[in-house]
Amino acid sequence: MVNYLKYRYYCAAFFGLLVVAGFGGYFYNVQQFGAAFNFSVDFTGGTQMLLKFAQPIGSDQIRSVLANHGYTGIELREFGNNEVLIRVQKFDDDVQGVGTKIVDALQQDIKDNSVEIREVNSVGSAVGENLRWGAIKAIIVSLLLMLLYVAIRFQFAFSVGAVFALFHDALVIAVYFLLTRQEMSIDVIGAILMVLGYSVNDTIVIFSRIRENLVTMGNATLYNIVNISINQTMSRTIRTSLSTALVVVSLLLFGGEMLRGLSITLLLGIVFGTYSSIFVASPVMMYLYKGEK
Repeated sequence: MVNYLKYRYYCAAFFGLLVVAGFGGYFYNVQQFGAAFNFSVDFTGGTQMLLKFAQPIGSDQIRSVLANHGYTGIELREFGNNEVLIRVQKFDDDVQGVGTKIVDALQQDIKDNSVEIREVNSVGSAVGENLRWGAIKAIIVSLLLMLLYVAIRFQFAFSVGAVFALFHDALVIAVYFLLTRQEMSIDVIGAILMVLGYSVNDTIVIFSRIRENLVTMGNATLYNIVNISINQTMSRTIRTSLSTALVVVSLLLFGGEMLRGLSITLLLGIVFGTYSSIFVASPVMMYLYKGEK
């Protein structure tokens, strides 16, 4: 039997590092870029498109051409296969029209390189602001509802452990996007909510076994009961996590650049959701538990 609980202090130190990295990344990004996260047009407003060029092209050349044609707030990301993600601060109800105008501007100044529109979307600034606050409220409400659910089904100590683990998972994803400056889109927010649901389900499986063992193992210490319960559910946890991760890895490898943020978020959620259920939720519950075995 593996003594998982003996690693709880290392896990607490890792959580402390996450908090420090989060604060550091937040203040650095605000100072350097003016915003903590690199929000997509879903939240900032503007037009975003994925273009494929027939031949390799530099970002500086694209930026110069668009600036000469009056486009502002230009942000570029280069991908493989000569694909370039372009974001400009121009919004129009005719999304395809904006995309066509940008392609025409590029073709006018870069005649020896054909351009193909792969994807284009546009969002107004007011809508983007509403989406941003709506996403934040959705995450907060989901955490509170899960706290209430676990508290009703188990006890308060269990609910605190579960929500602490969920906060840990959300923090891991937030720190990743802070440090890498990858784009935070509405798809990523949806993936975070899915991750929270996945993580709490894994935590409840372990908590259910702990609750059963609290009744059947009356002579054992709480430490041993929690450790035995984690060992008893470990095979189920590993099988579930691996089978889910295989699908997400396939999405990461073959889903393309537009789904990369979504797939990375899901993969982080699977790995750290499993980790937090074992090394975060259970130790926190153990320290707060005051009930009779």
